[in-house]
Amino acid sequence: MNNKITLGVNIDHVATIRQARRTVEPDPVAAAVLAELGGADGITVHLREDRRHIQDRDVRILRQTVRTHLNLEMAPTSEMIAIALEIKPDYVTLVPEKREEVTTEGGIDIAKNLDRFSSVVDQLQNGGIPVSWFIDADPHQIQAAHETGAKFIELHTGKYADAPDEKTRHDELKILENGCKQALDLGLRINAGHGLTYWNVYPVACLAGIEELNIGHTIISRAVLVGLEKAVKEMKLAFLGKL
Repeated sequence: MNNKITLGVNIDHVATIRQARRTVEPDPVAAAVLAELGGADGITVHLREDRRHIQDRDVRILRQTVRTHLNLEMAPTSEMIAIALEIKPDYVTLVPEKREEVTTEGGIDIAKNLDRFSSVVDQLQNGGIPVSWFIDADPHQIQAAHETGAKFIELHTGKYADAPDEKTRHDELKILENGCKQALDLGLRINAGHGLTYWNVYPVACLAGIEELNIGHTIISRAVLVGLEKAVKEMKLAFLGKL
């Protein structure tokens, strides 16, 4: 494993529980504090257009309280660009978004929207916010991400995580490995995430070039049973293959 790999904890689903009752608890801001105490190297939140979990208030307070770094996931829309430029997260990850989806279903298609998406990157990075693209490990999308001028990509690991058998999982891991090699050759920095759990994260954590894994659902699910600090510490052990 790359000993420098870091863990970004996505706390969206703390807000999901809160919004189920439209109340004030549990507070994702408090969750971010506990995650950092447990060893999180960064905090990730997705401000969706429909505000189904994280709210504007959460992002604003997190910007003031997160001591590691704040990664704001968002759709590449004018509304979200304006919010990001106001709040100034440490970086943004641009993701596809469909209102009917339960969770993000795949990487964004940069290649089909290269001119518009290049303008989005320019707006954000000229405003001092590094940009990451959430994409599949597809050579055309990696090349397109590079052409937009973005600093990072985040490789979508969902197909690997959801693989129905060992051969498919091995094949998907190889696709991710090749994507990392291409991205490194282009000078892109690499994060990865989606669907990763305590049981499947280690092979991905071993891929050369990945700097950070962004993980949410499995950690929050575990935290319901054992507490958030312990759940984060256990994920860091899983990175090392020691769980």
